[in-house]
Amino acid sequence: MSISWLKSSNDNKSFRIFKNLGFDVFEINDLDKTDEKIKELVNQKYTTIVLSNEVASFSGDIINKYNKKENINIVIAPRKLNK
Repeated sequence: MSISWLKSSNDNKSFRIFKNLGFDVFEINDLDKTDEKIKELVNQKYTTIVLSNEVASFSGDIINKYNKKENINIVIAPRKLNK
């Protein structure tokens, strides 16, 4: 199982721990291309893709499409509340 994390390049907080530990955290500059990046990650054999809440809001069709596939897991990370 290959896991990737996908966040906006402007987001300095999401998935910071995973990136520091050397996991595959991808940053996307143009959020309108979120669906293309998810498709690219699936083609690279990532079976679990964790999206930041912000990135997930830019993808609808792809998330619905891959949620129906048994071998692909799309996870939307909950947004942290600032206190």
